Amino acid sequence: MRRAFLAITGLAASTTALVVLKGSPGTSQVAQEVPAGQPVSPAPAGSAPPAAESPAPGATPTGVAGSPRPSRSATKAPASRPTSKAPAAPRTTTSKPPQPTTRRVTGPIVENEYGNVQVQIVLSGSRIVEALTLELPSGPGETERHSDDVRRAYNGTSGQVVRNQSADLDTVSGATETSASYEQSLRAAIEQAR
Repeated sequence: MRRAFLAITGLAASTTALVVLKGSPGTSQVAQEVPAGQPVSPAPAGSAPPAAESPAPGATPTGVAGSPRPSRSATKAPASRPTSKAPAAPRTTTSKPPQPTTRRVTGPIVENEYGNVQVQIVLSGSRIVEALTLELPSGPGETERHSDDVRRAYNGTSGQVVRNQSADLDTVSGATETSASYEQSLRAAIEQAR
């Protein structure tokens, strides 16, 4: 019982000492600063707070009623903290870039004395990757043969249209009108694709 009483009394005394030493804002008590590295020993209960040191010549006295009391932030330089975060580096991804979309563009039907010509182009992005004829003159004899020559020269993935990436084509010998109709339909398809 006696030990419990001493423990409670000691706790009350240390709490009182802590309150007296710490003080509350607006009181005239001054806490002494202890140089770094020296241990702080609590004042024994019932002892008077330490007396303030006299100020250096020309210095403003502190701790006297009516005079400003320095705050901890006034005696120590505040730690510098960045006011804003640095911009984050852009994220890099290892995924493949999206592949260009493939689309088909069809030119108009162009008539000539041997028949109709209509061209369709296949594009990947803005590049022509294939050319096809949807219509070419057909008939007996040379008409069919000339249409086949035009088809071989201009169509496919390795024809003149893909190689030149334009409607500037060499005229197929013996198929001048069919070549001109092909170029006209092709030129319109390219314009439409832009």
